[in-house]
Amino acid sequence: MTWFKKTRRPERPGDNEERTVRTEGLFVKCQGCEEMLLKREMEENLSVCPRCGHHHRISAAERLTLTMDNDEWVELDAELSSNDPLHFVDTKSYRTRLRQMQESTKLRDALITAQGEIGGRPAIVCAMELGFVGGSLGAVVGEKITRAIELTIKERSALVVFSASGGARMQEGAISLMQMAKISAALARLDEQGLPFISVLTDPTTGGVTASYAMLGDLNIAEPGAQIGFAGPRVIEQTIKQKLPEGFQRAEFLLEHGMLDAVVERKDLKQFITNSLDFMSPNGKAHKT
Repeated sequence: MTWFKKTRRPERPGDNEERTVRTEGLFVKCQGCEEMLLKREMEENLSVCPRCGHHHRISAAERLTLTMDNDEWVELDAELSSNDPLHFVDTKSYRTRLRQMQESTKLRDALITAQGEIGGRPAIVCAMELGFVGGSLGAVVGEKITRAIELTIKERSALVVFSASGGARMQEGAISLMQMAKISAALARLDEQGLPFISVLTDPTTGGVTASYAMLGDLNIAEPGAQIGFAGPRVIEQTIKQKLPEGFQRAEFLLEHGMLDAVVERKDLKQFITNSLDFMSPNGKAHKT
């Protein structure tokens, strides 16, 4: 005998939609262990999976927030923008692609240059934006990094560059390749002045960026699991006709084979950079002009 009877409320238009919206965007899938995690939990852990430790990619602005003291900095050369020197067209015109990237990222190009302090020490920091044409190295990125180096020399401060890139920007042809030599020459002048340059390689750092300034730091460090290399693994295998070793082009493999100085977790990165700058600078004290 049924003592209680549950009356079903007739479904109203939008009920299913309401249930979907309530959970939409609350969870993210870890690219490492493929676990579903609360988005809030991931964000609180600096976009690092609390289960497997996989370091997910973050934006250039987030890099600066995690690195600069009190999240305070002055952006430099923000007005610089590419002008499509070759009038390049593939599936769409380069000019159209640039406009779409600028609208989606709110940046003029694939790099943010910031002036501020790290651990109380004056520093110029460049952070590449992977979401802007794959963080590719073009004329604007090359010019902004070169200007950052020149300002570092003028201010007698320190230089930190966070790399995240697919390589040179093919839409600018040889002009993009020239940036490799341009930046490297400027870094040589920085070295002559005895000023510190820390290069931080994040996932991914490949192509012409790896072949130039990303590996020219006084200290080259990387985040765990970051892919670092010049050509892709498949291209290398096809060229040398050999199977590549496990973990090839990952940060830990490069550290083991002497290509990096350290692999540092994201939560420890700012303190590691601060300690390194203290060690590399006279008397371990910040100096301003």
